Amino acid sequence: MKKVFLIWAVLILAFIMPKSLSASSEGGELAIKETIFHHLGDGYGWEVPFSHHHRIPLPIIVCDNDGVWHCFMSSRVAHGETYDGFYIAESGDYKGKVVGRDANGTEYRPIDLSITKNVLALFISVFVVLLCVMSVARWHKRNGYKAPRKGVGAIEALISFVYDGVIKSTLKENARRFAPYLLTVFFFIFVMNLLGLIVIFPGGANLTGNVAVTLVLATLTFLVTNIFGTKHYWKDIFWPDVPLLLKFPLPIMPVIEIFGMFTKPAALTVRLFANMMGGHMIVIALTMLIFIFAPMGAAVAGATTVVSVIFSIFMLLIDVLVSFIQAYVFTMLSTIFIALAQENPHHEE
Repeated sequence: MKKVFLIWAVLILAFIMPKSLSASSEGGELAIKETIFHHLGDGYGWEVPFSHHHRIPLPIIVCDNDGVWHCFMSSRVAHGETYDGFYIAESGDYKGKVVGRDANGTEYRPIDLSITKNVLALFISVFVVLLCVMSVARWHKRNGYKAPRKGVGAIEALISFVYDGVIKSTLKENARRFAPYLLTVFFFIFVMNLLGLIVIFPGGANLTGNVAVTLVLATLTFLVTNIFGTKHYWKDIFWPDVPLLLKFPLPIMPVIEIFGMFTKPAALTVRLFANMMGGHMIVIALTMLIFIFAPMGAAVAGATTVVSVIFSIFMLLIDVLVSFIQAYVFTMLSTIFIALAQENPHHEE
């Protein structure tokens, strides 16, 4: 029954989508690059499904050059409109950002503390993580050590999988000390990845495909690693156990070790960002093929629609797996970096 429904859905898309797409493309040439990066980027509103002209408005909070704060909804400055001297720049260095004009007519960028799409998505992700984790805590508070079932049981199984398989096996006696941070990072990344795959609100924000978000997460791992590092860890950085000529008078090895401190968070940043951004771009590119082939006739557009929809669904299913793998890999590498900073010298008997 499910297979029959899927076949009918694909056939309907094959006949209906080409007509609507060809009609929508008659108004002008489709800007592929701008459309892709528009969907992957941040914004002052949340897109409504199947409509590029309507958005869920979000609050804009800016401070002008005179130090006066302004708060209004993004719908006030939508479609090129100006409100209270502010508008969204359509070109230039501040394209897509809220800007204003001073008394001389010069465009400037105000202090911007707006609740953008990515900011709201971060709040939603935090809420979902808290909801999942607190449900497990409430269960054990009421039922003791009984094993939970259904959704709560799945969340606890995931916690046990990450804690026993990664954190405890790597950090040993320090596992309970760093487990709260590492588990929080895992669930936070996993939830952000999954919400990014959902097309409609509250999903659709490409958080882990934003290098600023992954950089902050990697910086937190960098801080935890180095703040709680042991004396032996710092001794190996500034005075490693290598021949003297490699560290004095030219500090070759210390420079390499210090450089390695910063390459680790850089690797965490780029790995998560590139994998999640790539997955989203592939799905959007497959969808854009429908618009590209729409003017070539109903037959070509229909065939392209069927192929694009099938491959898009396949890529979304792959992205669900990638969402877990990337959260797992980020947590595993963070655990390894922290464990390396917790090593103590071994004393021979």
